[in-house]
Amino acid sequence: MSLCHALDRPLVMGIVNVTPDSFSDGGRFIDSSQAIAHAHRLVAEGADILDIGGESTRPGAQPVTLDEEIGRVLPVLQGVKALGVPVSVDTMKPEVMAAAVDAGAAMINDVYGFRAPGAFEAVRHSDCSLCIMHMQGEPRTMQDQPRYADVVTEVEAFLTERVAVAQGLGIARERLWIDPGFGFGKTLEHNLALFRALPRLTRLAPVLVGVSRKRMIGAITGRDVQERMVGSVAAALRAVERGAGIVRVHDVRETVDALKIWEATQ
Repeated sequence: MSLCHALDRPLVMGIVNVTPDSFSDGGRFIDSSQAIAHAHRLVAEGADILDIGGESTRPGAQPVTLDEEIGRVLPVLQGVKALGVPVSVDTMKPEVMAAAVDAGAAMINDVYGFRAPGAFEAVRHSDCSLCIMHMQGEPRTMQDQPRYADVVTEVEAFLTERVAVAQGLGIARERLWIDPGFGFGKTLEHNLALFRALPRLTRLAPVLVGVSRKRMIGAITGRDVQERMVGSVAAALRAVERGAGIVRVHDVRETVDALKIWEATQ
């Protein structure tokens, strides 16, 4: 199962963090039953896709073991399949990717851009979608003075190269999505430049945007992380206006409502 590129509207991806240390809701859903209940709420609020992650990728995050990540993700993936919406798994580990695909994941969402040895190989023979994200560095150090000569050109070049590698391995272009990686090794200025360049990036592949409650929202609004819902919804609308096909959000109900108004007033 994969997510078709021929969307008749932008999709809302609801975040299910099965982690103790994610920047916004770390620890709230570390128990699988709590995570599954949260997923039920997100679908009831209108989520088109669920994105399950078992390893935090916030700035400064430390890696978790393979067994720990699989132990967090797979019970939740199994527990939400009956909800009838596609499920994405957010992971950098090829072994977790393979296990998720075997368990029925519709998308693998890799913040490391499938650069780990064996990552593309772990999913190439499936039919699931792949989201290739750009990140400068790795989560533990990515916000330590990120630098670019031209952030848009460099991110575009990276994503172009990863798409070419995937296709070279026989992965159909129709399975590929890209994510500029807002907040992953980027300053506010870098993020804003990439936002302005979204129409350019959509020419490469359909784009997934994740800015929900991130530091850039706080930097612009002056709001703490739990007070960034309005700013996050505004950013999601702007992303869709500029061509994003999927927006990855914490606040599903509010984003869905805002998109309904946006669509009705086109």
